[in-house]
Amino acid sequence: MAQKVLITGGAGFIGSTLAAHLQSSGHEVSVLDNLSFGRRALAPVPDERFHQVDIRDRAAVLRAVAATDPQWVLHLAAIHFIPYCNAHPVEAADINITGTINVLDACAAVKSVQQVFVASTAAVYPIADGAMAEDHATGPMDIYGITKLATEKLASEFCLRTRIPTITGRFFNAFGPNETNPHLIPEIQKQVLAGARTLQLGNLDPKRDFIHTTDMARAMEALLNAGITGYDVFNIGRGIEYSVREIVTAFERQLGEKLTIDVDPARVRKVERMHLLADVSKLKRTTGWEPQWGIDEGVETLLREKL
Repeated sequence: MAQKVLITGGAGFIGSTLAAHLQSSGHEVSVLDNLSFGRRALAPVPDERFHQVDIRDRAAVLRAVAATDPQWVLHLAAIHFIPYCNAHPVEAADINITGTINVLDACAAVKSVQQVFVASTAAVYPIADGAMAEDHATGPMDIYGITKLATEKLASEFCLRTRIPTITGRFFNAFGPNETNPHLIPEIQKQVLAGARTLQLGNLDPKRDFIHTTDMARAMEALLNAGITGYDVFNIGRGIEYSVREIVTAFERQLGEKLTIDVDPARVRKVERMHLLADVSKLKRTTGWEPQWGIDEGVETLLREKL
């Protein structure tokens, strides 16, 4: 059934793919974004359904949510590049925590809202080996993870207070088109498309669970259609982890050329977890969702993208 949907952060990396996906499913999508990281051109909605608003502006958020009159609200707006968050902890907390309070309070004030989805992160988990299930103890190791764990607590409290079904999705490492932060895969993409065949990278051995943004969008829609009541938490990952070296090898396969790596000391993180892998059995069991995009298919499309 088609819904009126509001996506905060809908002009950003994951949000823009989500907006396009939900529109293709027949939903009426509106976007709220302050364009600090996102770009207006990425938000596939008409101007009357685009609200350039900073989520820290409480009154403006309430006006935008009221004007949209949404049935679903998906809250993705955040500051999430970990090195930036660690360097600017006050700003990260203000956006990710205070901003979330403002969005959730606006959802509580608008009678139309029937479901809320709140984006969290795998960074709420502690350093550990093996796949992380949702019932694993939390233990964030950086400012970003701390702010997102607070976001989860706020989402749970919102559900208890309003009885509006609320889903938290713990995002693992997203990849795909329109990346707006200098994460690993877009950094390799940028260097390769600029003609480099010797890559300047940081830590090479840590492994991450990379999931394509299209699969993430499908997972979010599936969760909102799953009839979930109350509050629940789901990992959104692919269930396979890759090292930096393995990602570089995927680029080599798609290029048909050899790439070499120079470790740039400025890019090396002093504190780094070696593994971050999602147990996605709960997501699959609840929705029937299965990932459709592998690393090679995703890299192949990125090599055709104009930056």
